[in-house]
Amino acid sequence: MRSRRATPERGQSLVEFALILPIFLLVLFGIIDLGRGVYAYNTIQNAAREAVRVAIVDQNEDVILAKAQKHAVGLGLTDADVSLTFLQPDTLTTPCNTPIAISCEAEILVQYQFNPATPIIGNIVGVINMSAASRQPVERSYVSP
Repeated sequence: MRSRRATPERGQSLVEFALILPIFLLVLFGIIDLGRGVYAYNTIQNAAREAVRVAIVDQNEDVILAKAQKHAVGLGLTDADVSLTFLQPDTLTTPCNTPIAISCEAEILVQYQFNPATPIIGNIVGVINMSAASRQPVERSYVSP
């Protein structure tokens, strides 16, 4: 009958697991943070597109900002995160006069600061500033009450 003696290799797997676990968790949470970042970027892109769709038919700034915030509700956007400008079509730098003419371009810019959830990754990459813009020509000159 063989005796069961503790051999040095018996604790080897536990030590290897202890060495690999932090690296594995860092990679796992890095993938989760990357997914959150992609979600945030897609969300602000969608919010900008939906807000500019409203802006081309209704030039009420409150309605447009509310639409952008509604489509990015998971990010908690505020009025300061969304900017609206109506630009002259020939220069795209000069603002349009009020009332907004049909030929003007409506431009929405949505900004968001992404903070990684993992503290180690947050210390490595820091805060990531994201922005999304969308521009379309005004189709109807109308300001809702």
